[in-house]
Amino acid sequence: MTGFAAILIVSKSFQIGAPARPQSPAADPIAILVRGDTVVDSTVDADSLLGESSLIGLDWAALRLLLLDRFKETPEDLPHMPLRLWAGQDAQAALNFRPGGDGVVHISIDAPELSHSLKTRMQWDEARNSRLISATEEAPFAMWETAADGSLSWCNGAYRALIADTEAAHGAGETADAAPQGEAAVFTLAPPPDTGARAERVHRIDAKGRDHWYEVTSLARAGGAIHFATNIDSLVDAEMAQRKFVQTLTKTFAHLPIGLAVFDRDRRLVLFNPALVDLTNLRADFLTARPNLMSFFDHMRENQTMPEPKNYGNWREQLSEVISAAHDDRYCETWNLASGLTYKITGRPHPDGAVAFLLEDISAEISLTRRFRSELELTQSVIDCFPDSVAVFSQLGVLAFSNAAYRDFWKCDPDSAFAEMTIVDATRDWQSRCDPSPIWSEIREFVLTLLDRAAWDAHLRTRDGLDLTVSVIPVSAGATMVRFSETVTQAAQTQDESLVTV
Repeated sequence: MTGFAAILIVSKSFQIGAPARPQSPAADPIAILVRGDTVVDSTVDADSLLGESSLIGLDWAALRLLLLDRFKETPEDLPHMPLRLWAGQDAQAALNFRPGGDGVVHISIDAPELSHSLKTRMQWDEARNSRLISATEEAPFAMWETAADGSLSWCNGAYRALIADTEAAHGAGETADAAPQGEAAVFTLAPPPDTGARAERVHRIDAKGRDHWYEVTSLARAGGAIHFATNIDSLVDAEMAQRKFVQTLTKTFAHLPIGLAVFDRDRRLVLFNPALVDLTNLRADFLTARPNLMSFFDHMRENQTMPEPKNYGNWREQLSEVISAAHDDRYCETWNLASGLTYKITGRPHPDGAVAFLLEDISAEISLTRRFRSELELTQSVIDCFPDSVAVFSQLGVLAFSNAAYRDFWKCDPDSAFAEMTIVDATRDWQSRCDPSPIWSEIREFVLTLLDRAAWDAHLRTRDGLDLTVSVIPVSAGATMVRFSETVTQAAQTQDESLVTV
């Protein structure tokens, strides 16, 4: 970058690429005449040296900015006494100020005569340096150079536009080309770096009161620094939108009973909710320190909020499989903890390589399921004790319960069937083993009806000659119980009574 700045200085100093004027056989003196604060006359060589088609009309601030390329000690105000300054990079070049009457100052530059070979070489470099000057001047981002004391020594058009906007914001009323002594009027920067580069984010307010953000990169160079400022408003807006979105998510997830832990693509914890703290017993300061995924699960293991692995040596290898499964949206496990609690943990993929884990306490659900299963087993064991055949059908006509006597008598096992048994299937089996009777359609209609119902009985005879009493009884939730009991005949009853008398 030092060589780049040097090319800029040489290009400005010797005006490579400026519009050419007809040259006289003898070189004109390098002289400028300033009256008051404005250039009123200049020689052709002065215009050419400072890189302008004509210096006439420039004010002293703009002229000083051109002279600062070579003469770093050029004063802010025109001197009222004779002054001679030497160029910092050329001990034989001098800038002379000679005040005259009526506020006129004669400015001249003494420079040694260049050799013919050097002039030829500079002419060869004219096209390349012209492109370089044009590129820096028309660059869409601000570029400027400062001396060791922070004073501005060079800037491009984008920076001068920022100067004009800053002056308009402060009501300075100066022209756009009038550069301040330092860059503080546009950006407030830290001291230039001693070596290397430094990047910082800087905020400024324009003349209309709007906020702007810039990424300013400063590169150290001999005797100062060169700076580049890139507008990053869109980046800052995106970051603020993301931050607000995360805050919104955090507020939303704060009321969820399910623990949430989101890890970024680097496996760092970037988002969690209070429920995660309650479920894992992990300290909030540990979670806010953004632990990695391995450390997160290690601490859960220490707190006994996850099952103890049988082989801890293979645990970390299993974690990589867990992460891979979560990325494929196929990780879901149930953890039975030593405390008696039951957790359900689910892994879900997120954009940009992130992964989220959901931790839910399902202890109450598991307890309820176990109690419900126990009640079902108790109910089944009770109806299995009945000597009569019992079948219970739901409101939709699907067989819900049947006891052992029913399965033995009707030679069927509904639990082993592939499809659910309905009242239609059941009545078809009953009908095939009994004498013809008109009650089968009545039973089907009774089971499937939604109207108020009353229990009723009917008599059947099996093809084996066994008399049965079928009782159709409505029960809760729209279900229906069908009970088959063996009918005791009058002859059998009389025989039993006589045996008792004897």
